[in-house]
Amino acid sequence: MSTEDKPIRQSVSLPPEVARKVRSMAIAQRTSASRVLVHLVEAGIAAHEGEKQRFMDLAEQLARSESPAEQERLKEELARLTFGV
Repeated sequence: MSTEDKPIRQSVSLPPEVARKVRSMAIAQRTSASRVLVHLVEAGIAAHEGEKQRFMDLAEQLARSESPAEQERLKEELARLTFGV
């Protein structure tokens, strides 16, 4: 196993409620809390990358759009993604 493939130990402090949920998920999945945390972090990273790609796709559509109504719809969608409004 190369150095790049070896897991890197990280230390994180979790709020008590989050730690309880992680332990509960680990028990339900019959795995370790560390494995649950890895899965959650990977899922969060994938979701973040998906949101970024969605934003870029909408921005590209906005740049190509010639319809004022479509431009307004795309602007509103971009605002929701960016500001949650």
